Amino acid sequence: MNVLITGGCGYVGTKLTQAALARTTHRVTVLDTQWFGNHLPADPRLTVRAMDVRKIDEVDLSSFDTIFHLANIANDPSVDLNPYSSWEVNVLAGMRLIDRAARQGVKQFIFASSSSVYGLKSEPRVTEDLDLFPLSEYNKTKMVAERVVMSYADVMTTTIVRPATVCGYSPRMRLDLTVNLLTMQALTKGVITVFGGDQTRPNIHIDDLVDLYLFAFDRRLAGLYNAGFENLKVREIAERIAAEVPAEIKVLPSNDPRSYSVCSDRLLATGFKPERCVATAIRDVVAAYRDGRIKDEPSAYNVNWMKEHHFG
Repeated sequence: MNVLITGGCGYVGTKLTQAALARTTHRVTVLDTQWFGNHLPADPRLTVRAMDVRKIDEVDLSSFDTIFHLANIANDPSVDLNPYSSWEVNVLAGMRLIDRAARQGVKQFIFASSSSVYGLKSEPRVTEDLDLFPLSEYNKTKMVAERVVMSYADVMTTTIVRPATVCGYSPRMRLDLTVNLLTMQALTKGVITVFGGDQTRPNIHIDDLVDLYLFAFDRRLAGLYNAGFENLKVREIAERIAAEVPAEIKVLPSNDPRSYSVCSDRLLATGFKPERCVATAIRDVVAAYRDGRIKDEPSAYNVNWMKEHHFG
């Protein structure tokens, strides 16, 4: 069996690709621009194509059973660098990809959305049934892309995952995500800078997210699912980091109003169980930094790297 992973050289994609090779006998093809490099070791069952998902019309999809669609311009500041190109990548390219996949017999399409599509929510349990009020261009691209994917549910198995903020170690590290960012501040500066602090953010360990994608693949899990298992205030995250890496916590005013608590009961009802937590992610990042697997380097911060090298 052949599977395609778009964005397979990314933060989550790298670990998903490695896990797919380690846990299955399938052949894996990765399609990625490699703007942040390629950290995948060679494998006889792995093919890596350095290309933009906007050129998907050049790819024959007929041999693939399943597509994991992770490729996107990720996070609000990165999308704001070039909204036009971001809509092309996050929506139009995905639309062409799933349409061609359906026409060429792909059986399952697994789409990585985002829990940020909910925007500001006062409900204590944000479920998949609530209306979406995306606040940013990035959130809007994810909402529209979801609707495109849903429209193909009658011809193939479509799976939409709305991950919470991801945390933990990856060979293609991101240090612009809350837990990872604040942990690195503690390690390198001895000071954790928190903006606001009372905003609630849902979190998911990267390895749990990878497990979820493969769980959905193995079981042909159809539908739309939240994926976040710890709803914590940003200040609470900082306190947990400071308990692991002694550091001062500095609180500054914030202009970011996003605050929401994701409910993942629908996913848990399928039998999926997370095995890790924010504390695990903190320890993973600390260990990876101390043994030299990650560094506080420019390529680990998406928006600055893209501004300098791609969207500048």
